[in-house]
Amino acid sequence: MLKKKSPAPSNRTPGRVAQLFLLAAALLLFAALPASSAPGQSIGGNTPHFVSLSKVVGHEEPNEVMEVSLWLEPRNRAEMDDLARELYDPSSSKYRQWLKKTDIADKFAPTADDVRTVQTFLASNGLKIVSVGPQNFFVRASGTARAMETAFHVHLNNYQVGTQTIRANDVDPYIEGAASAIVRHVSGLDNAAFTHPYAARPTLASAAKGGPAGGLVSALDGASAATAFFVSDCFTGTKTEKYTTVGAAYPTAHYSGNNYYGSETGPGCGYTPAEIRTAYNLNGLYKEGFDGTGQTIVILDWCGSPTILNDANVFSAKFGLPKLTSANFKIIQTPTISTCGAPDPEINIDVEWAHAIAPGAKIDLVITPSASLEDVNEGEFYAVNYDLGNVLSGSYGSDEALTSTAELDTESLISEIAAISGISTNFATGDYGDYSFGGFYPTSVSAPADSPYATAVGGVTLALNSSNAIAWQTGWGNNVSLPLSSGEIFDPPLFIGFNGGSGGGASGYFFKPAYQHKLPGTSRLLPDISWLADPFTGGIIAITEPNQFPPVIYTVYGGTSLATPMFSGLWAIANQEAAAAGPLGQAAPYLYSMPRGAITDILPYHNLTNVSGTVVESASESTFYPSYEIADVPAGTPFYSAFWDYPYADYTTYVISFGTDSSLTITAGWDNVTGLGTPNGKAFADFFFVPPPPATPAPR
Repeated sequence: MLKKKSPAPSNRTPGRVAQLFLLAAALLLFAALPASSAPGQSIGGNTPHFVSLSKVVGHEEPNEVMEVSLWLEPRNRAEMDDLARELYDPSSSKYRQWLKKTDIADKFAPTADDVRTVQTFLASNGLKIVSVGPQNFFVRASGTARAMETAFHVHLNNYQVGTQTIRANDVDPYIEGAASAIVRHVSGLDNAAFTHPYAARPTLASAAKGGPAGGLVSALDGASAATAFFVSDCFTGTKTEKYTTVGAAYPTAHYSGNNYYGSETGPGCGYTPAEIRTAYNLNGLYKEGFDGTGQTIVILDWCGSPTILNDANVFSAKFGLPKLTSANFKIIQTPTISTCGAPDPEINIDVEWAHAIAPGAKIDLVITPSASLEDVNEGEFYAVNYDLGNVLSGSYGSDEALTSTAELDTESLISEIAAISGISTNFATGDYGDYSFGGFYPTSVSAPADSPYATAVGGVTLALNSSNAIAWQTGWGNNVSLPLSSGEIFDPPLFIGFNGGSGGGASGYFFKPAYQHKLPGTSRLLPDISWLADPFTGGIIAITEPNQFPPVIYTVYGGTSLATPMFSGLWAIANQEAAAAGPLGQAAPYLYSMPRGAITDILPYHNLTNVSGTVVESASESTFYPSYEIADVPAGTPFYSAFWDYPYADYTTYVISFGTDSSLTITAGWDNVTGLGTPNGKAFADFFFVPPPPATPAPR
């Protein structure tokens, strides 16, 4: 895949082959235009990549009303790129001299004349102006699909993309007249959307085996000492499994290995804020008063949840955290009021775990009316432009390889504006490993985490000991196999495959930023840092469940959606420690030069008691299956595996392998599963401490 190749100051511009192709396409399109059409040009990079990989399954309804946002070219872009580097260069006189929104408007924003030119183009094509974005960066308009096709000289088709049907333009839009030199991205012609990379921990299906229904703990019962609650002992020693085929003498099986507490007799394992604080050495920060006070964490989600404040306060009361009130918690809906709100695990994960890590910080929850790329980008830009906080947490993403390059540029532009404003945009790297999805699509990474101006957060598996210190951790990646199902022995064990893991790898579009200069290759590499993400060793949340009494329950979630708000909470604490010198800005550039001990390098984890065993086919024949065959990894690969006696069905056992993340590899130093590793709380935040100036004596 072609990467953007630019003059030295930039991370953008297509390669030579792509330029020739786009030129030829533009000439053909121009030749096909009516003679009366005003001169214009094709706006390159605006066709999603899935268009060339997917089947057309129909045409968009002509009278369907839709909205598009035309993002305008910033002024002085090369100067902006240069400045973004200088602001993070300690040897520069501009180091951390962040720009205010008025500075950005004066130096880089499109002009009012640019906006009028674009509005004239839209109006002349029968499209209605909806709004003009902050600092003139975009103009939003509405109209029918037929009007959009006419205005931009495209066909709007529906494409089968995996299990989804997504609308998209078949070619790059063509804009007539002076607006063609001003517009860089037509967002909204396709209706692709971001997704949340969260994963629920598998739990009980019923109370028949002694646990609460669904493996959930009600908030009422959870407050009682007599009621079983989640435990932090996720791996409970070793055991031997002996299987006999129901109704037959053979085959039989004998397996031995580690045991995962899933569980059959209670809610299973899941970590509380206190356990995570101990494991990652955060308690020393709180004792010294560093808890995020004076900082605001901006969390970006969509649709919203009418129960989030109550849920978060049930969570806070349970785990001894400050209550969220109008003084420290705000919900902002933009660009319009959402009408799709409902209890949403993602919002609970984001709010509750950012609050758990930085209990003194304020939280601004920015809600967009949909998950569309168009809406979410505008919500993020709103948060950046109005400087809601120094930390922005986004637990969402899309597959870079299927996304248009113009969209990738817009996402990166927003993060760049944040970076020069002293704001860190932290994004999840996804839960799909290398994104190959069984070979149907190319390997890829998650956007907008792929931007050189964003901080990409991956995930790990965590095992604690009895004192809540870390027993071991490794990169998050689960493979699943099945030796026994409903009394049937599989010979060989049925390999189900990859079940989720930290997203990572090399961007196919962005070049490597300066802060990654010591890493191999020429591409932006993901992730930068990681935290807890494996749902089998996940974090507890409180959430309202319909048809449940009491309605709030506790359950366990993971995913890089958990790791991202955790890291954002710690970055708020780091900003508090540095407050005397002002905001820190983007996190990623600092991470690669931090001292030993501030970040824990995550290594492959090999356990000698991984699950292995023998299947006896008859009185005279048997087959031994070593652990690496059950995990379906090459011999000698380090990993940890454990039995999971599946609570949903009797006589069913899975083997879960940990540290096996698709084609990605956990290694010493930076790797494409965990990045640099996990933060060592106090040492990490203390690195940024700036003592406040001495108090001025009061005049006598």
